Parts: sequence; structure tokens; C-alpha cells
Amino acid sequence: MGNDDAKTTGYRIRDAIMNFAAPGGLSRRALNSTMHVVEQLGLAIVDGEYPEGTLVPLDPDLEEMFGVSRTVVREAKKTLIAKGLLESKAKVGTRVRPASEWSMFDPDVLRWHASLRHSRTFLDELFEIRLIFEPEAAAMAARRAGPEEHRLLESRCRALAQSASRREFIAADIDFHTAILGMTGNRFMHSLGDLVQTTLYSVLDREFRAETDHRSSEELEKSAAEHWVIVRAISKGDAESARAAMDQVIRMARFGAD
Repeated sequence: MGNDDAKTTGYRIRDAIMNFAAPGGLSRRALNSTMHVVEQLGLAIVDGEYPEGTLVPLDPDLEEMFGVSRTVVREAKKTLIAKGLLESKAKVGTRVRPASEWSMFDPDVLRWHASLRHSRTFLDELFEIRLIFEPEAAAMAARRAGPEEHRLLESRCRALAQSASRREFIAADIDFHTAILGMTGNRFMHSLGDLVQTTLYSVLDREFRAETDHRSSEELEKSAAEHWVIVRAISKGDAESARAAMDQVIRMARFGAD
């Protein structure tokens, strides 16, 4: 896996971020009546407007609410059923399923969660899943990455250290962690990482907008130093040190996000 693969990864994650985080990123999809209903109803469910176990409005009510046909409403419900948010039973109606049964790796479900103003629990869950797979990804990269990948990782770490704002920092941080996931050579790890990193960017970027956009030189130096430990461990092929260093970086990042 060389620079071309790394660039492709970078383009893909940036495209995903634009779709995920930018206001109106899904406006083209919203033009489709069915997806518009899916979008609005899905957001309402995730936001708790329709709590677990409650019935969503009947088809005629949804038709009037969204100004669409019965066919559109039924297709939208089928989509939300496929995402695990709803279940439909004859003579009962369409009910909201428990949140524990939702398809959390569905891009729309992730995005709806990330859009919520109060997302502390969701953010905690994101960091928990990162602690499960990213330390192991760093260990795999230590065993598999070559000199070209080492140079790429060094350049990503330098970009992170040179970040002058919170938004620049989290974008550079995503580039860094995504590069490591790519170095594992495992497509499942890579795809999972793309989803989690993109979601994390969306949440943190929104939360940081309300705060100062300045990072002190001390903060930058500390963050860069922590990431350089990962770089050195991977370059040396030291899987155990890379795993431990990644675990430390994620835990410190979670502390800094509070």
C-alpha cells in the first residue's frame, strides 16, 4: 500500500466528511420525496421525539405531515425498518424499536446521532469503539507498514503539530488515524474506521464551533508528542508499544473533548 492508496483514502474520507458534516450536505438526496421523509422521520426518532416503543403516526397522518403520497410513506417506513429504527406489525402499527437494536453503522443513523445537540453519551460510545479497534490497528500497522508508509505517517504527524486551530487539528488528526487504519491492509478495519472517524469529526467540529478556535502552543506540542510516540513505535515495528501509545492518545483525546 503506497502513496496512491493513501491519497485515495484521504480523498474518500474528505468526501465523506463533506457529505456528513457540511450544512446541506445531503440536499440532493432530500429532493427525493422518499428520502426526505426518511431524513425527517429518522432524525425525529433518534432525537427522541418518538421514544422507544411508541407508535409513529399513521400513514394518512404522515402523508399530510410531509405532503407526499401513501407510496412514498410506505417506502420511507421500509427504509427505516431496514435501518433497525422501526418495526411493523399487522393490526398494531409501526413502532420505534429499542435503540440497542438500531443499525449503528448505517451512515444515516450515525449522521443523525452526530447532528444532535446533546451527544455526550454518543461521543462516549464513539471513543469506546475506538479503544476497541484502533490500538490493534496501530499494532497491525507496526507489523505491516514499510518505509513509504512510515514517511507518510511522519508527514501526517507534522501536519497535526502545525495546526493553528481546533478545526485544523481535528482534520489533521483524522488524516493521521485514517492513514494508520489504511496501513493495516484490512478492508473491514479500514471501512469501520472511515465511518467512526467521519462521525467523530462531525461531532467535535460542531461542538468546537461554539468555543475558541485557538489552541495554545503547549496543547499542540503535547498532542504532537503523543502522536510521535505512535509514529516511532510503528517505524520500529514495535507492535506492543504502538498499541499502548494509541490507547493513550485516544484516552487523552476523550479527556480533552469534555
